[in-house]
Order: sequence, then structure tokens, then C-alpha cells
Amino acid sequence: MADFHVDSPNVVYSSEKIKSSYTYETSEVTRDTSGRFRVVPKSSKYEFEVQRKVPRVGCMLVGFGGNNGSTITGSVLANKLKLSWATKKGVQHANYYGSLTQASTTSLGIGPDGKEVFIPLKDALPMVNPNDIVFDGWDISSLNIGDAMRRAEVFEPQLQDQLYPHLAKLKPRPSIYCPDFIAANQAERADNVLSGTKGEMMDVIRNDIRDFKSKERLDKVIILWTANTERFCDVEDGLNTTAADLLQSIQDNADEVSPSTIFAVASILEGCAFLNGSPQNTLVPGVIELAELHKVFVGGDDFKSGQTKFKSVLVDFLVGAGIKPTSIVSYNHLGNNDGMNLSAPKQFRSKEISKSNVVDDMVESNTVLYEENEKPDHCVVIKYVPYVGDSKRAMDEYTSEIFMGGHNTVVVHNTCEDSLLASPIIIDLVILTEICQRISIKTEEDTEFGSFHAVLSILSYLLKAPCTPPGTPVVNALFKQRSCIENIFRACVGLPPHNHMTLEHRVASEVSRRLPATLPAPVPAPGRTVESFKRRANGEVLSNGHAHSNGHAASNGHAATNGQTEPASKVPRVC
Repeated sequence: MADFHVDSPNVVYSSEKIKSSYTYETSEVTRDTSGRFRVVPKSSKYEFEVQRKVPRVGCMLVGFGGNNGSTITGSVLANKLKLSWATKKGVQHANYYGSLTQASTTSLGIGPDGKEVFIPLKDALPMVNPNDIVFDGWDISSLNIGDAMRRAEVFEPQLQDQLYPHLAKLKPRPSIYCPDFIAANQAERADNVLSGTKGEMMDVIRNDIRDFKSKERLDKVIILWTANTERFCDVEDGLNTTAADLLQSIQDNADEVSPSTIFAVASILEGCAFLNGSPQNTLVPGVIELAELHKVFVGGDDFKSGQTKFKSVLVDFLVGAGIKPTSIVSYNHLGNNDGMNLSAPKQFRSKEISKSNVVDDMVESNTVLYEENEKPDHCVVIKYVPYVGDSKRAMDEYTSEIFMGGHNTVVVHNTCEDSLLASPIIIDLVILTEICQRISIKTEEDTEFGSFHAVLSILSYLLKAPCTPPGTPVVNALFKQRSCIENIFRACVGLPPHNHMTLEHRVASEVSRRLPATLPAPVPAPGRTVESFKRRANGEVLSNGHAHSNGHAASNGHAATNGQTEPASKVPRVC
């Protein structure tokens, strides 16, 4: 763990809390009668408190026996036991690659040598160690988690053999099965289902949560939906637009109350955060109102793991570069149970909606390129191909208008192991939700500390169709989403937000002050030797910073001349 201490009058450390004072600066923009924008800088004072004690946390997965459920449970166990296994490329050790919290870093600031100092993001605040998360959950399939892991065919055989004795002891609790909400092809898996009315089933779910929390002696439980994609449910007055109507509809056994919504309501009533990892509209207005009333976090929708995450980066880049995407065509095929369920039209429609809205805020940000209500053509296709299993294929074509009526087309092929991309996201969702539960915030107008809004939009980086508090904008641009997480964590320890201006490296007087009295001899960049410039002038080919002649290619850091190689370190180099 990277240990650091902020020396500032704006932060106070105690054994229980980190307290910070923070000035939030933004700009308020209005338009006067002449059409001119008027911009007024605004500053607001915030106070943050972070509880330092890390609790014992459990995660209950809806879809415990699915590909994601068995993969995340096995992965955490493999890391906890420090397992390794043979592959055709050598020995592989368990890791948390792909996790924002566990495998990425954040900058603390500038060091004495003028370079940024980075620490793991997990060390920015006292966060839960994923090895300590306890898993349980529900599934409509009765397979124990060991057999579910083998059915998923995600892990290498040798790793499966090591994990099986541990995972075979875990068995999913019976779940809610409403055939109308998922594809008919899921019926043969449904041998572990609850019976009774929706109100009775919700009571069983609530009791399961209490039982798990008690038996495992947990401080808190987070519920996460990683089960089948459901069709969209109707949203109607008297059905689910208010908390009271939704609770009554559950008791009335209303057809249009989905299983995922029942799980969300049960979680909230038990004081447990609920996260929706699928694209359906689980978080209907009644769920959000109920979460607000009980001061419980909810988040969604739909894990952002592969194709959509890449799309949110590429389109942000294109639009930011003044290039106008006019057509985005995305094709996928996969062979796991998620793909099988999505082969049904109503379930595919849920996924299509969550994938299609990901570029909206980027397009709307550039009124030079796009007129009001203008959007690129955007088509999403998903096909079920059993043979490829969990190894999803994604192909995208981005066509854009460029300078002087020209066109540019970018085609991307992406092969991604679906559950191995989704599982680190589950870890991050749980860890980020939990740390947000220990952050309290107070504005200048508040008399006491409060929390983030019940709709936890800080999780947007991890979700395709981010749910946001009513009346607030949706941000899909990936780097803005990540910056939000980093800068909130920085505010919690009294540090200013990242701005990337690095004026200390750009202003002449600042640069001069940082230079030592005696400068070392400059080391030129590869390929910028006197000899290389001469050879360029003579039309000879240069590659990877090394000079080539007589048709011989150089590699591995050697320069080739007349067919002879010489270590690059011996080649004279000047600026």
C-alpha cells in the first residue's frame, strides 16, 4: 500500500476520520438578450469527511451461478489463495488486471525531479480489499458454483481444478423466475425458483439478505444484478412511478413489476445498496424515490466492459478533434448464456437502447459539427453463435466527415473474453459504492453532513447507460467519468483537482528555476543522430529510430550498416 499524508491546513487526520475543506470552482453561463454568453466564475465551499475504518463487506449476486457470478467468485478466491496455473505461454498468476481500483494509478502531484508521482488508485482512500469481499447470491439454476464455473468455460482447466473444491461448496439461493421478462430459451435452466406472489417472494429475498449478513458477520451487504437481461417493463402512473405505488403493485402481484425491480426494492428496504449490471429499466421512478426516502444508494445500468467503453473513448476523441462521426455501425456475436438470452427480440431491445445512447453527450457538446437534434446514424447488432462461447467478437465501423468534404472510416475488430472483462467491473462497483457510503459532505448552506444523492452517478465510468439523479445531465465520455472519480477522491484529502496545465513545465521562469546549476549532457531521442539525419537526406529508410542501409532491417536496438549490426548504445547520439 502506498502511504501518503497531505500537509495542508485544509485537511485534518484523526484515527477515525479524514476531514477536508474544499473550494469547488466552476463557471456559470447565461445568455443575454443580444445573444452573448456571459460567464461568471463561481466558488463554493464544501467539507468532506471520510470514515477510515474499512468494514467487512458482503456482495450478493443475482445471477450467482452465471458466467459472471462464477467468474468473479472464482477470481477473488484465486487472488486470495495466490493461485497460479500453467498455460501454453507459461505460468499465469492470479491478478486484478482490468480493475480501475486495483490495477490503475492516480497522480499525487509533481516530485522534486519534475515528474508526476503516481500511486495505485486503491490507496487514494481507505478502500475494501477485494480479497476480503464475501460472496453469496441467487440463481434460477441449481448448479453449485463449482459446476457453474465448469459450465461457463471461462477459466483454464488447471485453474478450474484448483478452484472446484472450494466453489463446489457454494450453492445459489432460489431466485425469482418470471418467464415473461427473459427469453423462453432460459426455461430449461430454471430449476431453482421461488414460488408464491411477488410480495411473498420479496419477503424471502429480504430474509436471505438478513441471513447472509448475520451468518457471515458482515457490517454491510451490497446487492448486484448480473443475471439475464430482462425486457423493459412499462412505466405507468399507479404502477411504479412513486414508491407507494410500487410497493402496492408488488403486494398486488402486478404483472409489470419485474424480478430485478423486486430485488431492488428488497435491497433498499434492507438498507443495502443495489446495483444493476444489465440494461433493463430496473430503476423505475418508484425505485429511485424509495432509495431517496431510505437514503440508500442505487446505481446502473449495464456493465461497460468492451465495445461500448472503446466507443466512448473513440467518439470523444473524434468529436474533440473536430472530426464529425456520421455513421456508427456496431456488430457483436457471442456464445455464452447472455448471448442466448439476447437472441430474443425484447431482451435485445433493452441492450440496443443501452448501447446506442453512449455517444449522445459528446455529439451535443459540439454545435460546430452538429445542428440541434442532429445525431450520427447508429446501428447495433448482436448475434448468438454458440461455438465462440464467452469470447465475444465485436466489429465496429466509424465513418466521419473530415476537412473539405472528405471522409474517414475507422474499422475496429475486438475479441474480448466477456466475463473476464465484466468481473473486474463488479469488483469496482462494489468497492466504489462502499467507499461512497463512508464519505459525508456538507455545503455552506447545510447545517449538517449529508451524503451523495441516492442515485450514485459517480459509478458512470463502469456503466453503459449511467443512471443519474432526476434533472441532471448524463456524461458518457470515459475520461470525464474517470476524472470525476479521481477528483472527488482528491477533494476528500484536501487536494485540488487535476488540471493537466503543468505550467511549471511551460512557463520560462518556472522551467529555469527548476533547472540544476550544472546541466548533464543532453541525451537525444532515438534516431536523432547526425548520421541518421544524413541518411534521411540520402533517402534511406529509417524505422524505430534506427538507420538502415543496403536493404538490411535493424531490430532489437541495433543499427545496421553494410549488413553488420552494432549495438545502439555505440551509435553516436546528439540533439
